[in-house]
Amino acid sequence: MAQKRPQVVIIGAGFGGLEAAKSLSRAPVDVTIVDRQNHHCFQPLLYQVATAALSPAEVAWPIRHILREQRNATVLMAEVTGVDVTGRCVLIPSGSFSYDYLVVATGATHSYFGHDDWEKHAPGLKRIEDALRIRREMLIAFEKAELAKDDAERRRLLTFVIVGGGATGVEMAGAFAEIARLTLVEDFRRIDPSTARIVLIEAGPRILPALPEDLSDYARRALERMGVEVMTSTRVTKCDAGGVDLEHGRIDASTIVWAAGIVASPAAAWLGAAHDRAGRVTVGPDLSVPGQPEIFVIGDTAAVQDKSGRAIPGVAPAAKQMGRYVGKLIARRVAGKPSPPFRYRHMGDLAAIGRRAAIVSLHGMKLKGFLGWLFWGVAHIYFLIGPKHRFIVAFTWLWDYVTFHRGARLITGVPPREGE
Repeated sequence: MAQKRPQVVIIGAGFGGLEAAKSLSRAPVDVTIVDRQNHHCFQPLLYQVATAALSPAEVAWPIRHILREQRNATVLMAEVTGVDVTGRCVLIPSGSFSYDYLVVATGATHSYFGHDDWEKHAPGLKRIEDALRIRREMLIAFEKAELAKDDAERRRLLTFVIVGGGATGVEMAGAFAEIARLTLVEDFRRIDPSTARIVLIEAGPRILPALPEDLSDYARRALERMGVEVMTSTRVTKCDAGGVDLEHGRIDASTIVWAAGIVASPAAAWLGAAHDRAGRVTVGPDLSVPGQPEIFVIGDTAAVQDKSGRAIPGVAPAAKQMGRYVGKLIARRVAGKPSPPFRYRHMGDLAAIGRRAAIVSLHGMKLKGFLGWLFWGVAHIYFLIGPKHRFIVAFTWLWDYVTFHRGARLITGVPPREGE
C-alpha cells in the first residue's frame, strides 16, 4: 500500500500564500490552498482601481488559473472559521480537513483603533470590493455636486478626505487630485471639478514616515503643488456621514478613505498563539509558531523582526520572501534536510505621488520625480502576473499619460440609500 503523502494546507492566496504554494510544486506533498475569494489581488495597485485608472480584471487573477499547471495543488474557495491545533484540522462551515503542515497567510484588514463603526463612513482599501466602493462614492460625489443648488452642500460633496499618510494615503491623495484637476475638468458644465478639495490627514509629524525625511518632504511639496492639503500632527476623532472631526475643528466631506492602520486576521485566536498589539502572531526564526513546529505564519499575519531587531514591514516583497522560504523549508523537512533561519532582504520603499512624480529609496539610492515614477512603474509591472496583464497595464498607463483620461470611470453596483 502506497504511503500517504504529507498534506500541506495554506490558508490565504495572497502574495505569501501563493509563493509558498509555488515553492512546493516539485515537493512530494499534496498542497491545498484555501481562500474566501476565488482571485488573487495585486494590492499595491488597488488604489488605481479606486481612482478609475484601472479596472478590477487588470489587478486580480483567478487562483485556479494561476496554479492550473501545479498538479500537486488543489484550490478551495471557503471561509476558514478556525483551526483545531490538537487534531491538526482546518475548520470551514461545511466540515474540516487535516494537515501535516499548515501555512497561515491570511493577511490583515483595516484598523479603526476601537471605532469600528467608522468603517461604514470611511472604507479602507484591502479588497476589490473596497476599491469599487471608493470609486463609486467618488464619482457619485461629482454627479451629486453637478445637481446641487446649495453652495455649502456642493463644497461638501467636492471635499475628499484621506486619513493616513503612509504610501496608500499618499498615492490615493495624488490620484484624487489628478482625476479632479486633469481627468474630469472638461466633463461637467455646472461645476468645476478642479475646485475639489483633497485633504490628506496624518497623525504623525510627517507623511511617509518609513522613508528618509528628504523624500518625505519632497512628497509633501509635490502633493501641495497638485492642490492637496497635507495636515500632519492631526488626529481624527470621529468619522460620520457628513465628514470628519479633528482634535481642533471639523472638515465636512462627502468621501472619506481610511488608510491609517491595519489589524491582523484572527489567526492568533485560531492558534491560541502569542501576538502583538496589532494581532500579528509572534513567530520563531523559521516563521513557525513556538511549540508548534508544523504551523507557519507569514505576511501581514506574522510579527517578524530582521537581523537588526526591526520589525519587517507588511509589504508584498516581504510576504513573498516569507512564502518562498516556508515552502522550501517544508520541502527540505520532508526530505529530512535542515533549513537555516529566515533572513529578510529589504527591496526598498516606493510611493507614487502622481503624474511624473514618485519616490524610491533602495539600498542607499534615492530617486524622485520623473525618474522615480519610471522606476515605480517598471517595478510594479514586473511583479504583475503574466505577460498579458503586464502589457495591458503598461498600455493603459501610457494611454492615460498621453491623453489625461482614466477609462474605468463607471459607476457600478447599488449605492446605499440616503441615510444608510
